[in-house]
Amino acid sequence: MPEVPPVGDALRRRPRSRRFLLRPGPHVRPDDRGTARERGPRETGGSLPGHPARAHEPPETADLARPCPPARTPPSKPIAPLTDLPKLPDAKTDTELRRRVQEYFELGRRLGVDFTDFEARSGAASLSGDGSSLEVLAREMFVHLVSSLSEEFEATLAHRNEVSQLAPTPSADVELDAIRESIRLGDLAGALRRLSHVRDELLRVEEDWQVGRILVTECDLLSQTIRELGGDPAPAQGPLEEGRKFLSKGQRSDAEKLLARAAVALWTVLEPRFFEDLRRIRDRMSEARSAGADIAPAVTDLREVATELRQRNFVGVLTAYRRLRAFADQLTPLASAEGGVGVLAPAVRSDDPSA
Repeated sequence: MPEVPPVGDALRRRPRSRRFLLRPGPHVRPDDRGTARERGPRETGGSLPGHPARAHEPPETADLARPCPPARTPPSKPIAPLTDLPKLPDAKTDTELRRRVQEYFELGRRLGVDFTDFEARSGAASLSGDGSSLEVLAREMFVHLVSSLSEEFEATLAHRNEVSQLAPTPSADVELDAIRESIRLGDLAGALRRLSHVRDELLRVEEDWQVGRILVTECDLLSQTIRELGGDPAPAQGPLEEGRKFLSKGQRSDAEKLLARAAVALWTVLEPRFFEDLRRIRDRMSEARSAGADIAPAVTDLREVATELRQRNFVGVLTAYRRLRAFADQLTPLASAEGGVGVLAPAVRSDDPSA
């Protein structure tokens, strides 16, 4: 019989029962512990006692085993404000000058600028054929239009900075740079046209991300209500935190899915306590009605809670529930009578003489 190598003999005589566990040292993590059969020869026999086997792997293997860091959304580039003085377009002929004045009037109407005084001056200059007065008028109208466009540009830029915290806005960024250049060159009509496009683009991006923001607000409201009713929302916080991370990275679709799951998980935690408190409010309302209180507002809120529950609208449910709970808290007895019926608060008694 051939001689068995020491390593093969050790592998043959290795323990096959779960009673024989490896005893790693105190520095081994809990996920590195296991039986000899669950570990490969490299991990069980290639390390020193008391040290994890991963520390003795080659550097290239250890680097491959590490999880890759999540990709981060690059921050949006800053948009420079308006700093250069705009250039007034030259008019070589009176016909071109009059056409430019009419264009300025049209731009003023689109921007909401009051050009009533300029209209009277333009009519007088046209009747008299005074080209110098018309040129001065065009210059003043240009200054007013540039001022209005600059204000609109700054407001749109501020809106873009808010939206860029939710999602990248490459199209709007290109257009804003073009608007600044158009104003510098005196192309006010082109600047206003691009400005309208940027506004529409920002509104579209904001509407796309509005669903995620609503879901985050809904989850926060559910968590707050759970704590108010004495519960702990921690078991359902996992999807909420992951959804927030995806939302901050710009992954809107994945964030909405996780936030929707978080809302359902939080509602599952809240549901038993919620219906238990609704029963308490119902009993309080029955006692108040027997004592002569007007509970019509609470009945309206209770019907709204039932309607929103059928539609699975958690925000509507909790909004109506909070109004209902606030009304029920006013029904707390102020004192105990001998017959066991408390005295209701004066604000909700229908027979209150001071009402």
